[in-house]
Amino acid sequence: MSSLALLLSASLLLAPGAGAAPLEGPLKPLPAAPALDSKRVELGRRLFNDPRLSVNNSLSCASCHRLDQGGADTVPHSLGFDGKPVAVNTPSVFNASLNFHQFWDGRVETLEDQVHIVVQSPSEMGSDWKVVVQRIADDPVYRSAFADAYPDAVTQSNIQGALADYERTLLSANSRFDQYLAGNTEILDIEEKYGYQRFQEYGCIACHQGVNIGGNMFQKFGVLGDYFAARGNPTEADLGRFNVTGEEEDRYVFKVPSLRNVAVTAPYFHDGSQATLEGAVAVMFKYQLGRTPSEEDKRLIVKFLNTLTGEWQGKPL
Repeated sequence: MSSLALLLSASLLLAPGAGAAPLEGPLKPLPAAPALDSKRVELGRRLFNDPRLSVNNSLSCASCHRLDQGGADTVPHSLGFDGKPVAVNTPSVFNASLNFHQFWDGRVETLEDQVHIVVQSPSEMGSDWKVVVQRIADDPVYRSAFADAYPDAVTQSNIQGALADYERTLLSANSRFDQYLAGNTEILDIEEKYGYQRFQEYGCIACHQGVNIGGNMFQKFGVLGDYFAARGNPTEADLGRFNVTGEEEDRYVFKVPSLRNVAVTAPYFHDGSQATLEGAVAVMFKYQLGRTPSEEDKRLIVKFLNTLTGEWQGKPL
């Protein structure tokens, strides 16, 4: 066993149990939900579930970002307002506020800007802000609630802000791994701890790092192999950040996704091509790490990934 493995074994397997101090390491527990204006958050919650944001009143944010499905949905490509599949797989809305950019191609940084783009997107909600603002302002309940929460009542900026504030409260706290990081090392069994060890040793943690276990950098999909040639049927969306910057170095580059709740947010990748966590791990080993792990090591890593599922409103996702 290498010196790194011995060090990891000591820290992972012999650490104290419940009530101990938080563990030091590259991953951190989720922060507490921010203190926000409750009136604005409640407006955001209502707007999140309101199909009037879409051009034909058919689609709400919650239609694709289902809180009972890990904040995403269960299909490779969600359907837009017109019933046609969108270009990329729907990422989870849980913990999205912790990502350094939004969307797979990272074309905006803030949740407010993400809302702006989705509402106007010709393949998602297909709407117009003037229409949306008028619809909300015409609703007497909304009109009163906005006047109570914002000095200037119903505006595009306030609708964006309310939705963004609601999304900032969507943190899936108290995963078993978070409890482990907080010092309750007995919450994980021996195989889950070994899985975390393998996750570090193989280098997965080089990209899936930080408080969101991802979501804080860009990376090329296919560092050590041509994923898209092997998959076939290339699409414009496969170009990733190249579509944003036009820079050749950004071809096939995407925001590294968070691994939080990954066990309950299949299918995987921007193209929704992998239906199982086991399949996604195998793809990562082949095209991102260029390594061939044992079946046992892959199994252990999947066991570790299952500990990243958090809770919402006191219930596991």
